[in-house]
Amino acid sequence: MGAPVESSSAEVRPLPLRRAGECPYRPSTAMTELREQSPVAKVLCPTGIEAWLVTGYDQVQEVLRDSHRFSSRSGQFGHVLANQPPDAPMVEGAFHRLDGAEHLRYRRVLAPAITTPRRIEQFRVMVQDIVNDQVDTLAAGPVDLHVAYSRPVASTVLATLIDVPAEEHVLFQQAAETLFDDTVDRKTFLDAMIAVTGSVRALVQARRDEPGEDVVSVLIERAQAGDQPLTETELVNMIVGFVLAGLDTMATTLSYALVLLLERHAEFTALRDDPTLIPGAVEEIVRYLSNGSGTLRVATVDTEIGGVPIAAGEYVIAGAHAANHDPSRFTDPEVLDLRRERNPHIGFGDGAHQCVAQQLARLELIATLDTLTRRIPTLRLAEPFEHIEFKYGTPMGGPVSLPVTWDAIHPRGYGQ
Repeated sequence: MGAPVESSSAEVRPLPLRRAGECPYRPSTAMTELREQSPVAKVLCPTGIEAWLVTGYDQVQEVLRDSHRFSSRSGQFGHVLANQPPDAPMVEGAFHRLDGAEHLRYRRVLAPAITTPRRIEQFRVMVQDIVNDQVDTLAAGPVDLHVAYSRPVASTVLATLIDVPAEEHVLFQQAAETLFDDTVDRKTFLDAMIAVTGSVRALVQARRDEPGEDVVSVLIERAQAGDQPLTETELVNMIVGFVLAGLDTMATTLSYALVLLLERHAEFTALRDDPTLIPGAVEEIVRYLSNGSGTLRVATVDTEIGGVPIAAGEYVIAGAHAANHDPSRFTDPEVLDLRRERNPHIGFGDGAHQCVAQQLARLELIATLDTLTRRIPTLRLAEPFEHIEFKYGTPMGGPVSLPVTWDAIHPRGYGQ
């Protein structure tokens, strides 16, 4: 596989990231223009590496589904989109960077621990209890709902799944925020990774000594099954990836969903008046809010996408966030339509690497929207939307804070 080269072409456009002042939800104006004019285009990443940015729905789906032509494995994976060392070694257990049988070896361990019908029902009850508990802590507005609700709900759900002590919740949350922030320096990044990895390694050893019903105990048991058991390092790093992905990403998504609905308060009210809309609304919110800098792949052979030649070894960025706003696939894609009937979004990815924890994410979103619309029907922004600050320059973005207020909070079970 040929090595990608640093860009030196003045004709290559910069990767069109969202800029301050633009709509915090939708793809950037430059990204939208690029999709309309050239759905497969060469771009220059912030790290100085060239890549092909794919923004059309059909083309993005093609890249995500064809791991034979577009591999997740890459020697400089982190260097292209994130502030990581260009020679960072492949981490054992980072199965999102593997293909085929190697990828399945990990996924077959993780998926049954969190995706069986029995586990999903257990998680549904657990998530609902956590959401109600967190609402019970809200005394009086105004509060920052990102700090007072979204972060603690996301961290408590993950901490409960793996059964870590309460005092370690903050460690995991802070590590996730650091590791998903492209602006941090490399030493800070590595220090955070070392800290959370050490904590998970100790947790794995504790569960070996005293197994329980938590996800880590199940993973330890499943990791030893089959013809190719996972090593200790592979298991630890897989758990680290699972936990970190579920912390910052989920907290940001919860706050994004809430500010989106509270800005359009009629939509929040519609969910309060008709809770049957909530599952479909969650799918529309995921489509509408699809964020990130894209999913990176590398071409394994000389090929083409949408008629554009791609050489073996060149990087390809699958822009699902742009694809989910492609008018060739979605009617009025810039409209948030909570009653949208046909919604084949790829907000959770597609193909073999589709998000393994997507059902858990849906549970958290559904419980949040159902509970807050029922128990706090007067929930509203405490400041004009224009005053809310959003993060730019990070893959997920999201509100820096979410100031809200309300008139009263109803008790548990109200409206059910």
